[in-house]
Amino acid sequence: MSIRRQLPYIADSSLYFDRIRSLGNAVFLDSGRPLSPYGRFDIIAAAPVAQARFDVNLDSGNPFDRLRSLMERYNRPTEIDPDLPFQGGLLGHFSYDLGRALEQLPSQAEADTNYPDMIVGVYLWALVVDHKKQRCTLVAVEELDESVDNSLLDDVEARLLGNSSDTASDNRNPFRLCQPFQSNVSEAQYHSALGKIDNYIHAGDCYQVNFAQRFSSHFEGDPWHAYTELRKAAPVPYSAYLETDCGAILSLSPEQFLEVKTDKVTTKPIKGTRPRSQDPVEDAELKEELRNATKDRAENLMIVDLLRNDLSKVCEFGSVKVPRLFAVESYRNVHHLVTTVTGQLDNTYSAIDLLEHCFPGGSITGAPKIRAMEIIDELEPHRRATYCGSIGYISFCGQMDTSITIRTLLAEDNKIHCWAGGGIVADSVSDMEYEETYNKVNNLLQALEGTL
Repeated sequence: MSIRRQLPYIADSSLYFDRIRSLGNAVFLDSGRPLSPYGRFDIIAAAPVAQARFDVNLDSGNPFDRLRSLMERYNRPTEIDPDLPFQGGLLGHFSYDLGRALEQLPSQAEADTNYPDMIVGVYLWALVVDHKKQRCTLVAVEELDESVDNSLLDDVEARLLGNSSDTASDNRNPFRLCQPFQSNVSEAQYHSALGKIDNYIHAGDCYQVNFAQRFSSHFEGDPWHAYTELRKAAPVPYSAYLETDCGAILSLSPEQFLEVKTDKVTTKPIKGTRPRSQDPVEDAELKEELRNATKDRAENLMIVDLLRNDLSKVCEFGSVKVPRLFAVESYRNVHHLVTTVTGQLDNTYSAIDLLEHCFPGGSITGAPKIRAMEIIDELEPHRRATYCGSIGYISFCGQMDTSITIRTLLAEDNKIHCWAGGGIVADSVSDMEYEETYNKVNNLLQALEGTL
């Protein structure tokens, strides 16, 4: 069972997050409401009682074993409630490079960020905002730890309601970009890399490789203020803001990685993109063009096959299905081609096992996965860090939901990075792929460059 308190519903729950972030290691899993039509739940938490950290440059072993240890130590049986997907449990991020702890990969790309590859906390309380039922529930684990008692919840509730002297952020420290974003590859280098990928594809090494460029700048001020502006420019259902003593992650992702709900597994890979147009007629044409594009459908299908294989490792035999193929979802700046893959988690496996066996997500590597990751490490100048990893929760009640961290920025040591990439296949056109990377993140880059 869990302790539950009802708080006033606020459509923009970033106001609630702002009031508890001073408690430390604050997490905001943000569905993009009220501007996004897709998401339902926001989850807000802070002050974890324990953390698991992992750095592939310093640590050895399997990082997911650390999560299993936390679950074994802190978990208590909690009833499943469809209106409360998180009732205490693990919250955090997993970088793309965490895959290096699972597979033997080359180390050609420069590792120039210091943010750990995994920071996952045990959170014994959270605010769950249900936008469908317009309900805010402060939920905590009952009789689990002495730190979770009425006095703690009273303090959290007072902060959330604005009745504490230590609540909202200091607006005297606004975010400001110090210079325009610069890519880590020139246009000529980008086209050269795609030429090498094309050679690998025709040589039979791979079918598809996700290639990305990184945009970087320096900044001053509070990254949270930057995030509040970015979520207006890109309201998407798998957004997140996480801050630790190492820095902050600002994610504006539209893509779900893995969900577990009553042992049903769902993943929704995105492959295929078109820019939006302000002209309604042209916008409809772009959407229809994407829906019927042979190249994009083939690209999507390659990743669907990869994910079906990944899910089959931990799902019941014959349970993996594709109930929704090549659906078009429209966001503020782009149309995306999205497929839904489902399965039934085998009762001998856990949500953590599922995450481990599918990590990193195939939609942002290519196929076959390991060879594509080797080529990525060869051709991208810098390691991806948080980009193309995952953010999410694993609740004590058995539910899990995670994102693919595309459209994601990392802020640390007054440096900020943003990545953009796409899947490269045999009939990719280099100029169009280059333009697509900008279509995906221009709204984020321009929003922050407006602070110059």
